[in-house]
Amino acid sequence: MSAADNIATILSSGARLTVPLAFAACGEYVAQRAGTLNISVEAMMLGAAFGSIAVASATGSATVGLVAGALVGVAVAFVHGVLSHRVQINTFVVGLVLNALVLGLTSYLITVSTFTGHQVWQVDVPVLRDIPIIGPMLFVQRWPVYLLLAVVPLTWWLVERSRWGLELRAVGENPQAADVSGIEVNKRRRQALLWCGLLAGLGGAYLAVGEVGSFNQNMTAGRGYLVIAAVIFGAWRLGRTLVGCVVFGLADAMRLALPALGVTMNSQLLIAAPYLLALLAMLVFATTHREPRALAQPFQRGTT
Repeated sequence: MSAADNIATILSSGARLTVPLAFAACGEYVAQRAGTLNISVEAMMLGAAFGSIAVASATGSATVGLVAGALVGVAVAFVHGVLSHRVQINTFVVGLVLNALVLGLTSYLITVSTFTGHQVWQVDVPVLRDIPIIGPMLFVQRWPVYLLLAVVPLTWWLVERSRWGLELRAVGENPQAADVSGIEVNKRRRQALLWCGLLAGLGGAYLAVGEVGSFNQNMTAGRGYLVIAAVIFGAWRLGRTLVGCVVFGLADAMRLALPALGVTMNSQLLIAAPYLLALLAMLVFATTHREPRALAQPFQRGTT
């Protein structure tokens, strides 16, 4: 293969690997703007990946599986919201427990279950697909990819232009003042978590029924943590967050592509590369940009 073909292959792979990150990052961005550092995004994605394949195998429809996966993400978000905002358990503890629980549960279920593989159909956009390099990368994709064209602007509008988004940002910046003005702080945070669960669920389900067509143990392999890093990388701005997703997606693509292209590197270093990059990004951007003032700070009052 020529150098141009190799580059095209890496870019195409990077685009596909960016999609689940981008879905989940749109949700995590909303959660963090509301003041919730949602550690359980990994559980949302992994549970959704398993649920999508299980339902797709049972129904014979990858699309139904995709919807089921999104609902699994919402279910995990609901549990997280109840435990952290109603029961008032530390949100980090809740997130870590949910991650461990979903990892253990899916690892067990995959050993005692047999599923048939299913994938959503591919959409080739006429004319645009013939553009060199960019065409195959952007316009020959499984159909859920094109949902991002709606999800990204909708997420931006909800946060930056809607009244709900105004209240959401107020909750993330100064929950005490928001409470005094009549905004139900923990209710808004739970709503943000549900939005995060829906989109993280779509990301995890896409990984299973869109990209791979099956489920493997620990399939998300820490992608949920990359999503958290992407939001920090993006300085809590949606556009920059998506740039972070692209960077991490390309790093993951390089990890997978370099050995196939005959480039010899330490395999463990290649596996760690996307996460090392995420750690570096967090170290740099977390100290140079201001997060929402109430990020990760619990809010308590008489009734929530």
